Amino acid sequence: MSQTVDVVIIGSGIGGLCCGALLAKYGYKVVVCESHAIAGGAAHSFERDGYRFDSGPSLYSGLSTSPTNNPLRQVLDIIDEDLEWANYNVWGCRLPEGDFNAYVGADHFCEILREFRGEDAVTQWRKLQATMKPLAIAVNALPPLAMRFDLGAAISMGQYLPNTLKHLPNILRLTAPFSKIMDEVVSDRFIRNWLDLLSFLLSGLPADGTVGAEMAFMFAEWYKPGVQLDYPLGGSGAIVNALVRGIIKRGGEIIYNAHVEQVLVENKRAVGVRLRNGQEIRVNKAVVSNASIWDTLSLIPEDVLPPNFVTERANTPECESFMHLHLGIDARGLEDLECHYIVVNDWDKGITSPQNVVVMSIPSVLDPRLAPAGKHGIHVYTPGNEPYRLWAGMDRRSEAYQQLKQERAEVMWAALERVIPDIRDRVELTLVGTPLTHQRYLRRHHGTYGPAHRAGQALFPGSNTPLSGLLCCGDSTFPGIGIPAVAASGAIAANTIAPLQKHLEILALN
Repeated sequence: MSQTVDVVIIGSGIGGLCCGALLAKYGYKVVVCESHAIAGGAAHSFERDGYRFDSGPSLYSGLSTSPTNNPLRQVLDIIDEDLEWANYNVWGCRLPEGDFNAYVGADHFCEILREFRGEDAVTQWRKLQATMKPLAIAVNALPPLAMRFDLGAAISMGQYLPNTLKHLPNILRLTAPFSKIMDEVVSDRFIRNWLDLLSFLLSGLPADGTVGAEMAFMFAEWYKPGVQLDYPLGGSGAIVNALVRGIIKRGGEIIYNAHVEQVLVENKRAVGVRLRNGQEIRVNKAVVSNASIWDTLSLIPEDVLPPNFVTERANTPECESFMHLHLGIDARGLEDLECHYIVVNDWDKGITSPQNVVVMSIPSVLDPRLAPAGKHGIHVYTPGNEPYRLWAGMDRRSEAYQQLKQERAEVMWAALERVIPDIRDRVELTLVGTPLTHQRYLRRHHGTYGPAHRAGQALFPGSNTPLSGLLCCGDSTFPGIGIPAVAASGAIAANTIAPLQKHLEILALN
């Protein structure tokens, strides 16, 4: 049994869905193959006992208003899709210095610095803001949606060349590690720790491994007057649903429980995929893999790709994995919770140290429909700092596995108790996820957060591969890790496939 379409996409993460939605907008017949029963990859939502949980990211900005520089919002605008948003401007912090609420916006952080560190720290932060302002303008001089990896880029990107050249010195600074920019103006230890933390949450690496462009984008989004954070009503899955609608309404298709077993190659070109059930889907234009680079390599027949390419990509450094704790709790008496909290246990251990950073999301604070009446749904996780090696080879049905789950989850319970002291007495539903859970349900190699390309040492590769007809998108490709980045990667892959004229028409609309 087989069918023929224009493009088949392996995986329905945000990158793959953005790619598919844009290709459908371009007029291509698209099929997305998703091995899970739910679309969205790391950004999917799932339901359990009346609770709707996010599986991964839940902190968004630049999505509820247009125009915006957020590539995901730009894709939603192009495909004529939107959703409802809740806005807020604060998250709770439990740090070694103390407990406080951090606000986005131009000046709120100065108040925190004044309280905890004094006027010299405030002066340093304001100098950093002044330094980042032209860099934030420079990072947006060339829109990611103008990019494509073929000769047409000379035109699609060339129209932005005059403006880009004006910012060229700053653009060059943005390619270096953010720590180089930080070192110029910041010596205060708390500010440096804070920037390490923000860098880690964005890229999975501290400031000396995070490219300056990522932090410039963050400063442009978070530290400007009047800025707000966004949460999608209905959970992160509502974003996924909007992208899926964009594909389906233009004749595309999402196939669930469709695990791709191999990319089909004929005459040195990718011509389709074979599913585990034996079904083949052949293509007229291209195969796009939204899987990680390690998982993508496993789908290519041997001796098809150049050995040096395989070796280089197979040895891509990896970020660590996650522990997850999803809880349903009694919410009585908890009227003053924030949507998000972050806990750092010890700055001296380093921001990437296992279990040193814990993130909490309580989105039912903003959208009560995500939990039964009088309840809250909570997602707690250790973000990209859980070593896979502790779990490798374990039998998920074994007593040893269950015991290790409880032991490694304890740091998340302890973090929660700093926000809700009686949390263990309130719990009605408990789900614990490990790197093996992450690997199993998200089809992520080692359950990894993504490639650990250190700024100044390596670059994220583009969407093209040495195999004709095979492109990649997602967090293994440029621009890298994070929702805006993977959305951009999907758009770039779609634009590379599309005729230049259609791409220019889309740019004109945006």
